[in-house]
Amino acid sequence: MNAPRDITYHKIAHTLEIAWPDATYTLPAELLRVYSPSAEVRGHSAEERKLQTGKKNVGIRQIEPVGNYAIRIVFDDGHDSGLFSWEFLSDLGKNQDAYWQEYLSELKAANASRLPQIPVGQWRPE
Repeated sequence: MNAPRDITYHKIAHTLEIAWPDATYTLPAELLRVYSPSAEVRGHSAEERKLQTGKKNVGIRQIEPVGNYAIRIVFDDGHDSGLFSWEFLSDLGKNQDAYWQEYLSELKAANASRLPQIPVGQWRPE
């Protein structure tokens, strides 16, 4: 697959817009983060995949090209080990609704949340 002609990060919306000659996709940073193609997220098999929770407000700090086939995304939660190939990004864009519904279903089944957790010990009444 050819490289996209343009990649734009929209910081306020937390979305990555990727444009190929025949299609343009706008992917939420949260979706990119929870489906990161890294071993940390995916494991080494489908059974090892780790559900990512609390990523609703995740943003992108940096985007680095990797050869002519991928980008490495550095998220503001520190995650930076996934290589997002053009093929993978195109698949995420084409099937975004299905991936999003799968993610929401997995969260519901795990009784987990998209919202970040704040440990009670950090809160101090004034």
